[in-house]
Amino acid sequence: MKGQPNRSARMRATVVFPLPDTPMKTSTTGFSSSDNARYAVPRNAKRMTHVVAPVRIEVMTLGEAWMAIAAAILADGVAGSWEGLPIVEVFRATLDVSSPRVDDPIIARDGDPERLAWMHANFTDHSRVADLGDADSYATRLYDYAHAGHDQIRWVIKRLTANPWARDATVTTLQPLTDATYIPCVSLLDFWLVEEKLQLAVYANAIDFGTKGYANLVELVALQARVAGDLGVGMGTLTMTVKSAHIYQTELGLMRGIIAAPESR
Repeated sequence: MKGQPNRSARMRATVVFPLPDTPMKTSTTGFSSSDNARYAVPRNAKRMTHVVAPVRIEVMTLGEAWMAIAAAILADGVAGSWEGLPIVEVFRATLDVSSPRVDDPIIARDGDPERLAWMHANFTDHSRVADLGDADSYATRLYDYAHAGHDQIRWVIKRLTANPWARDATVTTLQPLTDATYIPCVSLLDFWLVEEKLQLAVYANAIDFGTKGYANLVELVALQARVAGDLGVGMGTLTMTVKSAHIYQTELGLMRGIIAAPESR
């Protein structure tokens, strides 16, 4: 069984904030009887019988963020479905990582090298992604937007070089006019400078934190580091906001094993 990293006091202080004036009791059960016939749901997961409060996690490292959001999903997630596959999910999760690094020791130890390599190719190789129905890769969406030769990351660098106070150095991976076959999970990236440190805020519609989420985090930080290097500034916070942070049913046992392992190795 893999070990769980030592956690800082700040990591232990993960907070769940209910939205103000939001009623917590509703009549919904998450799925109608016809939906249940179509979509399988995890047998032991909670049903959605109330409005799920958003989750906010503030940690120092990518690995701590992965462990914390996975633990929150396992503890408080509700049954859901993603394209017919059962998941457990929490909603409106925000991860603030104050000292992100590509070479994260927790991810190096507990992550899957093949999944890390797959995500790295997605962010660096312009080839279409066979596993996603031959959709455009993130590399194409970021560096050759809509196959029109528009390098969005170069534009971000030019924008912040010309105006370090800019608050609109924002790009998208959505390509509705040229590639509507796949909606990328990470859809918006927003860069800005504070005290000569590059901040990156990312919005994702859904992230699988059992198999791919940690790899997304690594590649996003690699991109943040590249932009910071070209600007000649330091690294700031990586913030990821995710509508559905989830774990597939097939990965629940794996993640329970990682989270439940003793902190001392």
